[in-house]
Order: sequence, then C-alpha cells, then structure tokens
Amino acid sequence: MTTNPPRVDPALISALRADLHTSQFTVAGVLDLLGPMAAAALDREQALPVQRVTAATDAPCGTLIRLFTLGDPVDAAEAERALPTLGVEGAVALGLLAPEGDGVVALCDLRPYAGDDVDWWVASDLDELATRRPVRQDHVLGIGGASTTLASWTPRPQVARALDLGTGCGVQALHLAQHADEVVVTDLSERALAFARFNAALDGAGWQVRSGSMLEPVEGERFGLVVSNPPFVITPRSGEVPLYEYRDGGAAGDAVVRDLVMGVGAHLEPGGIAHFLGNWEVPRGTTWTERVGGWIEGTGLDAWVVQREVQDPAEYAETWARDGGHHPGTADFNRMYAAWLDDFESRDVEAIGFGVVTLHRREVERAPFVDLMDVSWPVESPMGPTVLAGLRARCWLAEHDDDAVLDTSWSCAPDVHEERHSLPGAEHPSVIVLRQGGGLRRHLTLTTVTAAFASVCDGDLTARAAAAAISGLLDLDADAVRDEIVAFVRDAAKDGILR
Repeated sequence: MTTNPPRVDPALISALRADLHTSQFTVAGVLDLLGPMAAAALDREQALPVQRVTAATDAPCGTLIRLFTLGDPVDAAEAERALPTLGVEGAVALGLLAPEGDGVVALCDLRPYAGDDVDWWVASDLDELATRRPVRQDHVLGIGGASTTLASWTPRPQVARALDLGTGCGVQALHLAQHADEVVVTDLSERALAFARFNAALDGAGWQVRSGSMLEPVEGERFGLVVSNPPFVITPRSGEVPLYEYRDGGAAGDAVVRDLVMGVGAHLEPGGIAHFLGNWEVPRGTTWTERVGGWIEGTGLDAWVVQREVQDPAEYAETWARDGGHHPGTADFNRMYAAWLDDFESRDVEAIGFGVVTLHRREVERAPFVDLMDVSWPVESPMGPTVLAGLRARCWLAEHDDDAVLDTSWSCAPDVHEERHSLPGAEHPSVIVLRQGGGLRRHLTLTTVTAAFASVCDGDLTARAAAAAISGLLDLDADAVRDEIVAFVRDAAKDGILR
C-alpha cells in the first residue's frame, strides 16, 4: 500500500496529543502494559509476545500498540475508545488510519519516545514488522538503534543555534529543542521532512525545516552544535542493492562521512561542536586511525573519534542485506550479499569500522588535538555528559603546558577504584589497575610510579609535589618521574579518571 505522510492540522493534532496522554500511550505506559519480556521482544522486532499481551487486554494503550506498532487491523469501535477526542474520523482525516472492512488499519508507525524527562511521540513509516514485507526505498525510518545511540552520545551544551543534519523523522531535533534556542533541520527526502513537520507539530516543537542535500541548505550559516545521523551505510553503486534514502548518501565507499568530516567545520561557531555517527573503510595494509586521521588533517578542528565496532566485509554485507526486511538464503539477499563483497573487493577493503565522531572548533589559538580511540566494551548510558566533559578536559589539556599540569592538584574521580592482582603466595601485587565505573569505563594499568601517584590523588598535593616525593622515596630520577606522571595525568584526565 502506498501511503502519504500524515497531515498537519493543528486542531486535530491537539486532539491526538490529548488522546495519547489519556490512553497512557507513553514509554512508561507501554512498558507497564507489556511487561519486560514482551517489551524486550519488541526491541528485537519480534511481534508474537506483544500480540499475546495486547490480545488479552482491552486497555486503550494495547489497542494503539496493535494499530501503530504491530500494524494489525483493529475494530473501529476499539479504535474509537482509544482515541475518544480525535475519533476514527479525525484519525482518518490526519492520514493516520484507513478503513478496512469493519475495522481500521494504521497508515504509519506512531510510537512513544522519551528523553530529557519529556514524553514525545514519533511518527514514521511502518516497518517490516508491521508490513511483513521489505520497506520501500523512500522509507522514513523511525526510532532505531542508530538514532538512540546518537541521542545517548550527543553532548548537550546550551547553544543559540543547533542543526540536525539529515533529520529523518526528527528524533534528534526533539532533543536539541531542549537545549538550543533555535533548531534547524534538513533532509534531502521530502517524505522525511513531511514526517518531521508532523512530529514537530505533535510534540510542540518549532523547528526551521529545510530541504536539500547534507550541508547545502545551510550554506554560509554557523551553529553551536551540529548533530547528524547521516546516510553513512557503504552501499555498492552497481544497482544490485536497493538505494534506501534513509541510509544511502549517493556516494561510493565512505565518502559521505569523509565529506562531512572535512566540510562541517565551516558551519561551526567558535567553540561549536559537530557530533555524528559514521562508517569508514579500512583498506588492507592500513589502519582505521590512518583513514579517519587523514580526513581530519587540515580541517583545523579538534577531533575525538571513538570506534565502537569493527566488521569484516562479509559481516557488514550480512547486516545491511538483512536491513529493510530481506531474509538470508533468498535470491534477493544473496544477490545483494555478493554485490557488497564485490564492492569491497574492488577497493581492497579489509574491515569496516563504526563509531562516533566529535569535532570542535577551538576558541583560542593553539594546535588542535586529535584523539582516535577504540572502545568496544559497554559504556555508561547516556554518554552525552561524559562526551561534553571529555571534550572540555581535552581542550584544557591542549591549552595548558606540562608545568600547568604539574602545578594542579588532581583527584581520582569518585567512580574510580583500584584493583590489585597477585599471584598465589606473592607478597606484592603483580598488576595494579585503576578502573572507571562510569563514562567510557576505561581501565589503566599502573606502574610503580603511577600507582604511588594515584594513591595520593586526593586534591591536596600538586602533581609536582607528589612527583618530588615519589622520586625521593623510590630513589628515581626526578625528571623521569615528572615526565611519567605528566603523561599519566594527560591520559587519565581526558576521560575523567582524574579531575
């Protein structure tokens, strides 16, 4: 069924919003109704446990889940009870529902979303869970893993202007409106922008909505924060793979992310931050840090890139051939799988990385910092406060010399603990580790010098005084101890292990 995005009618949308509240169709309400098992199954895109729960209740929230999440037909009278103010007639007028026999069916996905202590609702195209078939090429994606990852990792300083680049249905813009005076959203897809306009109206947001590719709609403008979940999926240009608008940027290889890294700096205010997800190719005989570092070189921006996952070409092909509703073993799946393998082979790609890119336009004259790190383990959620604190710490370290580091009194963060590992019967530990409980959850293996220094990091002694005491106590060269402590502090302080 070909459907149009829902329409913006302020009076009808106001009635819809009231009904969604009354029916407890919120994140908390859905979780209470479904329970943890069915809710977890829904996150895995498994419908049966959700169908069993919602079939056993006449609660309005259950009706709305069946309609807008599962895509199941619902008796018109049930829909009327779940939407008492808007009514079925109003829902049809908005383009949310369509009659089907004695019942109604949903024409779009509509589900609750929450963040920043605010309840929202997000409309998008019905996914393959509801339609039971592959999605259309102009499909507008709803709340997914990438969008929630980006929202969790985004730093959130208060800014005058923020940009959601490639907004889709507007998930990131909902968050931005909580800490930006003005929010601009852009997308190449007119269908996506129609959903974004509807969601802005439903959630009471006032975004500037602009049509165009990547940074073109904001030429000559600058922002305090640019956020993007760009169409970063590396897609063969052979014609064998459907070109889904939500994931394909129309370029070969990883050029979409490369161009964003190299071009976004022109749109950042001094002190401005760009934050986005990306994929990058790693050709045989190179490293991902060489690849991404090459893009950053010459931008003049501070850069902090965290690689979260690495896949080989076959794993990557399997992931994205399944995306959109295609199933392993089918002719379509195998054709796409082979196209991806051929595409990567043509560029001698050995691996594909996924990660989070944070760029920053510095406010003072200094050399930019570049920090490219692998973090493949679970981290704290949300990560945004950690990213903002880490960015500020890296700026301080870049703007202060070693004497300033030594003249500072450092403390271990409250979530940092020391671990000591000993061989059975040994008098002294063979390994001492500082482990961070929150943030990136890093751990640092300590030497004799850094273990001694960490033991006195309580905010009383400066690093210089501690270094002098340690070199005297251990009868070590004073300059060497100071150098080791400075290097340790710079590594530990950038991620909040020391403060």
